[in-house]
Amino acid sequence: MGIKKIVDKVKEEINVLKGDESKDKLYRNEQDYPDVASARAAFEKSKKKLFNVNGWSKLEGINSTFELHDDRGRKSMAEIPEIGYFVKITLPASNVENWVNISSIRVEDDLAEFTVHPSEKPNPPADEEAVTEHFFTKEASSTFRVELQGTKLIASEIGQNEYINNQGEESGSRSVLNTLIAEGGWAGFQGLQWDKLTGYLVHQEEAKAE
Repeated sequence: MGIKKIVDKVKEEINVLKGDESKDKLYRNEQDYPDVASARAAFEKSKKKLFNVNGWSKLEGINSTFELHDDRGRKSMAEIPEIGYFVKITLPASNVENWVNISSIRVEDDLAEFTVHPSEKPNPPADEEAVTEHFFTKEASSTFRVELQGTKLIASEIGQNEYINNQGEESGSRSVLNTLIAEGGWAGFQGLQWDKLTGYLVHQEEAKAE
């Protein structure tokens, strides 16, 4: 890598830390099946896993806790969420709540996905300032997708506009904490978490056991 590229990379990281620039990420796993019928059956099973957000907490090893809440902030055991529902995400060895809101859900013959954005905690007390309870700003999004391409099953996590939430009123009193989480704990854990989840969505562990 040339000197100019190194300098540009350092400048980019500084701007990311300041919350002035974002990063986009893509994590993906896939599984091939011997015929269309078995691939279709696996895809239908993947859709259930995708939408059963509470089930994501049960993945083996170091894993975040995912807790679905309805549009009024009540815990929900629904196996299929709705637009406007919330997800509370708690990273391992942390009691810091990070909230996202489901902004869209898409289901087609060969594709299913939903997109979330960082959000305020649902129904905060009237005397509590409404701030984005997440280490990324509201512009960030994560799309969780499963799709069927012939006999290939693909699962993806697509992160876009991942600006660190450490500027202005949106971050409230969490500016420093959000920077530490986004560029510290989460930066090192993100790949492991989404690789594990997308592998789960295409049934990799089950395939290994066969």
